[in-house]
Amino acid sequence: MKKCILKFGGSNFLDLEGYGRVARHIAQRLAAGENKIVAVVSAMKGETDSLKAQMLAVNKEASPSNLDAALAIGEMKSVCLLEAAVSRLGIPVTSLNGYGLGIRTNSDFGRATVESVDPGPIRSALQEHDVVVAAGGQAIDQSGRLTMLGRNSSDLTAIVIASMLDEHACEIYSDVPGVYTADPYLVPAAQLMPEIAYGTIAQMSRHGAKVLHHRAVDYAKKHSVTIICKALTGDGVVTGTTVTDHGNAGSVTVAREAVVIWFASVAERDNLWALLDQHDITTIRLKPNDRPGLCVMTDTDFAKQLAAVAGVPTVSIESTMAVTELDPPVLGVHLVGDYGRAISLARQIHDRMYPEQFLVDTD
Repeated sequence: MKKCILKFGGSNFLDLEGYGRVARHIAQRLAAGENKIVAVVSAMKGETDSLKAQMLAVNKEASPSNLDAALAIGEMKSVCLLEAAVSRLGIPVTSLNGYGLGIRTNSDFGRATVESVDPGPIRSALQEHDVVVAAGGQAIDQSGRLTMLGRNSSDLTAIVIASMLDEHACEIYSDVPGVYTADPYLVPAAQLMPEIAYGTIAQMSRHGAKVLHHRAVDYAKKHSVTIICKALTGDGVVTGTTVTDHGNAGSVTVAREAVVIWFASVAERDNLWALLDQHDITTIRLKPNDRPGLCVMTDTDFAKQLAAVAGVPTVSIESTMAVTELDPPVLGVHLVGDYGRAISLARQIHDRMYPEQFLVDTD
C-alpha cells in the first residue's frame, strides 16, 4: 500500500477557506496516483495562543496536564475542519487525535518525549479510508493522559508517523517553500537552500528558526526519513528544500521569544543549565558580571516549568531576542533587547555572509 505523509502548518489555515484549499490538494494527489494519504495538521494560526490565554485567565497556575488537554483542542478542531472539507469532495476520510494515533510519551506535560509507537490504529484507518487526518503535536502518556509534544511540534508527529508506517519521506507545508539562510520575512536578501543536512537545520531550529522543529529533524535523521519542505500557493505547489544527510550553508537566526534567567550564584545557574541540557533545551551560559545568567533560546515555557518543579531559585526572568550567526565553524550569539535592532543586526550579519553581486551593464 503506497502511503504519502503530508503535514500542513497553521499558516495554511489562516481562515476556513484554507481547509478547502488543502482538501483540494489532497484530492489532486489521490487523482495523480497516490493510494493513501495521512495529513497531519496544526491548529489554525493564533488558536493555540488564544486557548492558552483563556486558560491562564481562569487560573494563572493551571497545571501542565490541564494546559496540555486544553491546548490540544486547537489541533482537534483543525482536524475536524479538514476532515469535513475532504469529505465534502466525496473522498473516504477519517480522523485521529492524540488518543488514537498510537503514539505514547512520557509525562513531561508541555514537551513530552515519544517513548513508543503502535502503527496499528493508523494502518487500520487506512484500510478503510483513502485519507486519515491526524492531529499534530499530541499523544498520550502511559496512563492514557493527553500530552503535547511542545510548541510547533506537528512536524514531529508527521515524522513519527512516516517512520512508524515505514515511509522514508515526509512533506512539510508551510508559508515558505523551504529553508532560507535567514527568515525571509525579516531579511529580504535571504536565499533559499535547495538542500540542507539534518544537523545544520536542527542547529538553526535550536537557535530560533521556525521552519522545522529540531526534535522532528533529530527523529528524521535517526529513522532515515527525508524531509521535503514545500508551500501550497495559488499557483500550485512550490518545493524548496530537501533535508537529508548533505548540504551546509551559513545562516542567521532570530529567536524572538528567548529569555534570560538571572541567578544569585554560578552554582545555581549551572544546576539549571545541567537540567535543561538533559532535556535537550538550548541554552547559553552568560559570563557573570554583577550576576550570572542563562539565556534560554527555545522551549522557554517548558524551561521555566522545569526550573519551578526542580526548585532552582532564580532572581529574575527577562525577555530578550537572540540573533545567532551560524557559519561553521563560527557560532556567535548576540542578545538584543530591542526588536528593531535585532532585525537590523540580523540583516547586517547576513549581508556580510552573502555580499550582493552586482552585475555591470556593458552595453
